[in-house]
Amino acid sequence: MKIIIAPDSFKGSLSAREAARAIEEGLRRSGIQADYVQVPMADGGEGTVRSLVDATRGTIVDAQVTGPLGDPVQAYYGILGDDRTAVIEMAAASGIQFVNEKTKNPLITTTYGTGQLIKEALDRGVDEFIIGLGGSATNDGGAGMAQALGVRLLDGRDRDLPYGGKALENLARIDCSGLDPRLTKARIRLASDVTNPLTGPQGASAVFGPQKGANQAMIQTLDAALGHYADVIRRDLGRDVEQTAGAGAAGGLGAGFLAFTDAGMHSGIRIVVETTGLKDKARGADICFTGEGGIDFQTKFGKTPMGTAQAVKEVAPDCKVIALAGSVGEGIDQLYQIGIDAVFGISPGAVSLDQAIEGTSTNLARVAENIGRLIR
Repeated sequence: MKIIIAPDSFKGSLSAREAARAIEEGLRRSGIQADYVQVPMADGGEGTVRSLVDATRGTIVDAQVTGPLGDPVQAYYGILGDDRTAVIEMAAASGIQFVNEKTKNPLITTTYGTGQLIKEALDRGVDEFIIGLGGSATNDGGAGMAQALGVRLLDGRDRDLPYGGKALENLARIDCSGLDPRLTKARIRLASDVTNPLTGPQGASAVFGPQKGANQAMIQTLDAALGHYADVIRRDLGRDVEQTAGAGAAGGLGAGFLAFTDAGMHSGIRIVVETTGLKDKARGADICFTGEGGIDFQTKFGKTPMGTAQAVKEVAPDCKVIALAGSVGEGIDQLYQIGIDAVFGISPGAVSLDQAIEGTSTNLARVAENIGRLIR
């Protein structure tokens, strides 16, 4: 028997690797004799760096960069096992975890630190990038990222613009003569399932601005500034990014990459499936265990358990896919027709959130053991 163990992280408690180990521990306790293959997974969001580094035997690199509020923060990125690919979660440098209810302000927050991580990786000889877009505190259209990589965004008096999305309303011209030339030779894949354009009712400011602290007046200011930014990009760079699907990801960082690099948008889960070699590892599999912190009807929209199930069944159609979750929500019956065969919650009963998080590893192993006993 061949068993694939391919979970995402359980947010706040276990990395994908730790979750896989707990599941295997439980299955082995059940007495099942099998060829166990662990493949830590992610979908381009939080945990992608750790998942891909673990899967490829890579390295985590720590770096101090400029945070979204302009202060120094401790961030990180990964170098994969091939020693030439960097995987970066923009949230590690420019994420919403660096602000609070009093300090969050998308008018002034910046992606400068994300650009610094890219430059740091280039200095290490990297020529391929996987960039996870999501969890941002920013709404600057990737302007800060571009500035960190040598682009000059100038006002009408040829002064460099300050940080933040609001400053873009004063953008007069873009000077790319100082853009790091190594970027022209780099392959950049943007991992995101967000399809929002840069501006408009479904744009970065209107849809994602409120969670970053924007009120209605701020949304209008930011949307207009990003629209002006797009106009100048169109005029000076000859690239039309305003209505491109995914341009609004991470506060418009998607648009920044599309404007200043030759990056392409990709499904996060598909990048992870490809990078981990999941399909090759799953050939001939009889059972696949996957999972993450919460599973509900939204799981079918490119979340890790769904993407894992579909990838595995492409190469092993008869493989049964079992999903484990910290919480099981509404609409899971929709998953049974599109790849997942069974869903199990791991909670032992009515417990507090802190207790549930603390007991994740034990609960995962226990449920996996009981499923294993049934299978055996």
